[in-house]
Amino acid sequence: MNATTRIIIADDHPLVRGALHQAVAGAVDGCAVVECADLDALTKELDDNDEVDLVLLDLAMPGVRGFSGLMYLRAQHPGVPVVVVSGNEDRGVMRRCIDFGASGFIPKTTDLEAMRGAIRKVLAGGAWTPPDVDLSSPADKDTADIVRRMASLTPQQVRVLMMLSEGLLNKQIAYELTVSEATVKAHVSAILQKLGVESRTQAVITAKKIEGDHFGEAQA
Repeated sequence: MNATTRIIIADDHPLVRGALHQAVAGAVDGCAVVECADLDALTKELDDNDEVDLVLLDLAMPGVRGFSGLMYLRAQHPGVPVVVVSGNEDRGVMRRCIDFGASGFIPKTTDLEAMRGAIRKVLAGGAWTPPDVDLSSPADKDTADIVRRMASLTPQQVRVLMMLSEGLLNKQIAYELTVSEATVKAHVSAILQKLGVESRTQAVITAKKIEGDHFGEAQA
């Protein structure tokens, strides 16, 4: 960790970004910190700068639904460690985030010094979750199978599934992604095959099943 350490803070609340910026600055001397308020800005920053050491990701910001932002980042940029920083302290959510490839989960209620310690540990190649969280017990078989299937989706397939969950039609998805409807249909077919379902509706239900009731209300 040195002056070249580059960290991205992705959260749509300016006050939260400011607090995280303070935590990061105290954790790593002379690091470069970039702030992003939505998924589009985050993905652009990652596409433009391939030397990013850590992303601090909120679960609830524009362009993200449930675990979709994390899934997209892990698929698109597998070499960049992602730590979820969320106001949602549900143990099931923490478990899913780790299952989907997060290097850690920091509740927003974590005190400043503990947060800095968590950031330093992940930058050193480790993982961090709250000390009182036990992630050693295996997930149930059905959940583990769904997580495995969803983790196999490509970045573009994750985005298409996100849009299916929002109720968009193929034509609307094609417009949003600036691709042809035929390309969207191909993505949908691949999603159905990977998730082991037969319809768009079943794919959306599967995606929501992994979210459970954890995202019934927006979490800060």
